[in-house]
Amino acid sequence: MTAGNEILASVRLGKPLPGSPVIGTWRLRSYVRERISDGRRHNQFGEAPIGYIGYAADGRMYAIFTRNDRIVPRDVVPTDQEGAELLSTMVAYAGTFSLGRNIIVHHIDTSWNQAWTGTDQVRYFVLDGDKLTVTTAPYRSYLDGSMGRSILVWNRIK
Repeated sequence: MTAGNEILASVRLGKPLPGSPVIGTWRLRSYVRERISDGRRHNQFGEAPIGYIGYAADGRMYAIFTRNDRIVPRDVVPTDQEGAELLSTMVAYAGTFSLGRNIIVHHIDTSWNQAWTGTDQVRYFVLDGDKLTVTTAPYRSYLDGSMGRSILVWNRIK
C-alpha cells in the first residue's frame, strides 16, 4: 500500500457520523504557505484572505477562497489577462469528504483547476472549539517549485 492508500484506508468513507464536529460552515481567517526546506512562512493570499469551507451531514463539501485585493475587471467580461489574474488569486472546489482521526480527505468532483478534479486531497486538521486548522499534505508550489504545505485557519460560522 502506498502512503496515499494507507491514508484512504484510515478514513471513514460515506456520510460522516452524526454530530461530527467539523460539520458546518467555516470562514477563512488565515492562509499561510510554509516551505519544507527551511520553515519559511508567508501569507499565500495576502494579509486578509476571504473564503469559506463547508462540510455537510450528507458527506458533501465545498471550499472557495480568494485574495482580498483582487483586481476588478474593466468590464463584466474580463479580458484574457484579467481572467488569468483573477484565476491565480482564488481556489475553488467541491466534492465529497471522508473523515479519519485528524484527517479529512476531499474527493474532488469539480475544481477551478481541472488537474484537481477527480483527485483525493489529503488534509490534516486540529479542531479547537470554533477554530479549525487545516494543513495540506506537502506539495510543490506553482509559484517557485519549492515543496511546502498550506496551513489554513477557519472560524466556525454560528
